[in-house]
Amino acid sequence: MDIGQITDELVLRLAPLRFAAPVEYVYNPLVYARASWDAYWRRYGRSRTDTILLGMNPGPFGMAQTGVPFGDVNMVRDWMGIEEPVDRPEREHPKRPITGFECPRSEVSGTRLWSWARDRFGTPERFFARFFVCFMESSGRNRTPDKLPAVERAALFAACSEALRQTVACLQPRRVIGVGAFAEARAREALDSVDVVIGRMLHPSPASPAANRGWASAAERDLETLGVEL
Repeated sequence: MDIGQITDELVLRLAPLRFAAPVEYVYNPLVYARASWDAYWRRYGRSRTDTILLGMNPGPFGMAQTGVPFGDVNMVRDWMGIEEPVDRPEREHPKRPITGFECPRSEVSGTRLWSWARDRFGTPERFFARFFVCFMESSGRNRTPDKLPAVERAALFAACSEALRQTVACLQPRRVIGVGAFAEARAREALDSVDVVIGRMLHPSPASPAANRGWASAAERDLETLGVEL
């Protein structure tokens, strides 16, 4: 099973899920931005990798626009060389339009993460020879999944945990590192019987004071603590 087949299965499992108020709009970029996601994994995720960096809850100006994890438009287009047509969700919030690669706003978390990868490794090929970055959750708005009711959360987590296990079986990494505490916790639960090192690195969100004081340096310290040689 490759990443494309894993994605197909995840999309099918997520499609029938319904969420009660206050969730009114559900965006799944694995559907309307599928061309970009496919270009991403086919170019950079077709072989075994040393480390998976796992993110959760795609941001409205990142993966929600481009279909690429932490997918700030400029970094995806100009550094990774990916620019594919992006459709729109069936129901779109008027304050969160999907304009794809025409989106004028930057995704701070994505800019920080991919700028670090560029500055540290130079080319995408050198970075992705050792790492693969993926998201395993596609709920609605920018509402964190821990805020969902237990029944809704359980169904969502079950689908995403299975997709993560399949991704790990496909890429066979030595490590799965959560970008932030929530992603780490989900990885630990989903992969509790899998022989893989699980850890955490600082999330690059601008809501994090620690990230705002120098995210790249802090993230590298976290990676080195986990045995990732940089």
